Amino acid sequence: MTEWLQALLLALVQGITEFLPISSSAHLVIPALLLGWDDQGLAFDVAVHVGTLLAVVLYYRRELLQMTASCAGLLRGQAVNDDVRLVMYLALATVPVVIVGFLADEFIETRLRTLPVIATTTLVFGLLLGLADWRARSGAPARSLAAGVALLIGLAQALAPVPGVSRSGITISAGLLLGLDRATAARFAFLLSIPVIAGAGLLKGLQLAQQSAPVDWLLLAVSALVAAVTAYACISLFLRLLERLGLMPFVYYRIALAGLLYALWLL
Repeated sequence: MTEWLQALLLALVQGITEFLPISSSAHLVIPALLLGWDDQGLAFDVAVHVGTLLAVVLYYRRELLQMTASCAGLLRGQAVNDDVRLVMYLALATVPVVIVGFLADEFIETRLRTLPVIATTTLVFGLLLGLADWRARSGAPARSLAAGVALLIGLAQALAPVPGVSRSGITISAGLLLGLDRATAARFAFLLSIPVIAGAGLLKGLQLAQQSAPVDWLLLAVSALVAAVTAYACISLFLRLLERLGLMPFVYYRIALAGLLYALWLL
């Protein structure tokens, strides 16, 4: 029963925080510190990755189908359109984080997954999110998404593997600072999460296949479902409230969370 409670609570936290600009890693470290919980293991990581991937794919299913159809149309001689360009921008923006993942994954996992690092990145990139929101409210004309903008967002996303940064937070911040409007920056950030989460899930899945430890498939399936439902709800709610509230509530939350993490570290 304890294992189920831990897994479901962590799946819920993962689903809630994966797409909000508040850092899932910062939240997942708190139960481990306060309650002394052990790591749930590689199989659990794969399950919640599958759940959050399912959520974002289902939410953007129409856009993804349209993008797929447009790319397939290239084989029939159709001209490059906006959907094809968007696919190209997403591919371009994914390259930097893939390189960082291959070169620095072990260093990040062994050296940077510490409480002071997570507290500091939560604070610093929370303040950056506030600066980006101020830029969005400045009234400056919005620019269109282009290859150069996509590449710069991708370079910013390369920082996302560092715990506490928040993948959605850094990509939305970069988009806003580069002149995109809130809706465009958030949409591109969430679409950009698809290849990143899929790649991370595939890599962890291959690692899992090499292990011989027993797997509780029912627990993993329920955990994946919990992560998927909560992630889908958070994407929908976040995008509806973004224009009305902006990003400052998340900035204040990150500052408070960083204070809590610093307190846990010092105590």
